[in-house]
Amino acid sequence: MNHDDLRLAPRTRTAELLAWAAAEGREPVAEGPLRAVLALLELGGARLHDGWPELTSAAVEHLLYERLYLYVQPAPDEDPLAYGAAVELLIDHQRAARRLNAKRHERLQAEARWQGEVAAGLLHRADLVTWPRLYTLLLRADGVDEHDPEAVRGWLDWFRDLTPEDRTAVYEALEETGTLTPVDVDGGWGPARLLSVAMATDGARLMLENGLMQRSYRNLADANALGLPMPAELAGDPASFEAAVVAGALELFGEWTVPGLPELLATEYLDLAPEPGQDEIDAYLAQFPPEEEEQPEEQPEPEA
Repeated sequence: MNHDDLRLAPRTRTAELLAWAAAEGREPVAEGPLRAVLALLELGGARLHDGWPELTSAAVEHLLYERLYLYVQPAPDEDPLAYGAAVELLIDHQRAARRLNAKRHERLQAEARWQGEVAAGLLHRADLVTWPRLYTLLLRADGVDEHDPEAVRGWLDWFRDLTPEDRTAVYEALEETGTLTPVDVDGGWGPARLLSVAMATDGARLMLENGLMQRSYRNLADANALGLPMPAELAGDPASFEAAVVAGALELFGEWTVPGLPELLATEYLDLAPEPGQDEIDAYLAQFPPEEEEQPEEQPEPEA
C-alpha cells in the first residue's frame, strides 16, 4: 500500500495508464474522463487488484449506464465517447496484465463500446441532469469563465434575481441550442422535471459519500494491518469525519463539472438547487401506479 492511498478520495493511477497506452502506441484517451472513470469505478464498489479496478460486465454497465450521467459534464473540447474509450483502455490493460482471458476480454470490449455509446446519449438527455451538471451547462452557455470563482458567483447572483418564468426560458434554451436533447416523458422544465433533478442530485451525492466512507473503512483496515498511522480523515470525531466525507464528495463532483460549483449550490445558493422534501418526494412517487406484489404460487395438495 502506498501512503497516498490512505487519503479519503481515490488515488487513481491515471498517469500510469496513460503512460502505458503511449508506450503501446495506442490512440490517446483524454485524461479527465479517464480519471473520472477510474474514480467512479472504485467508489462504485469495483474490486481493486494492485490498485486497478477489476472490470466485469456488471461493473461496466453500472458505471456507463447507471452512474456516469449523474456526475460528469464533459468539457466543451471533450468527446462524450471518451468515457467509453477510457473503459476500453482499462480492459486492454487488464488483458495485458493477464487479468482477463481472450474470451472475457473480447466480450467486455464489445460491452464497453456499446455502453459507451449509450452513455454519450444519456449525457445529452435533458431529463437526466443533476444540479451541478445543469448549472455547468448554463455557465458555459453564457461564456462564464468557470475557473474564476467570482465570475461564477456573479452569474449565480444574476440567475437568482430572475423570475421563475425567466429561469425556465434559460433552461429551455439549452434544448433550443442543441446542448441538451429534449424528451417528452415529463412535460419539460416544469415542477416535475426540477424535482427529478433535485432527487437525482440528492441520490448521487449520497452514493458518492457512501463510496468514500467504504473506501475509508478499507483504508483503516489496511493501515492497521501494516502498522501505519491513522489517516487524518479517520482520526477525528464522527462529526468531523462525516463533514470530511461531505466535503470530499462535493470536491469530486466539482472535478467532474466546475470546481467549487457543487459546494456553492449545496450551501450559499441552495435556493437555486433545492434538495427534495419528503412531501415532494411522496407527491412525485404518487404519480406512478403502485407495483403489484407478487403472490406466492399455490402449492398442490399432497396426494393422500
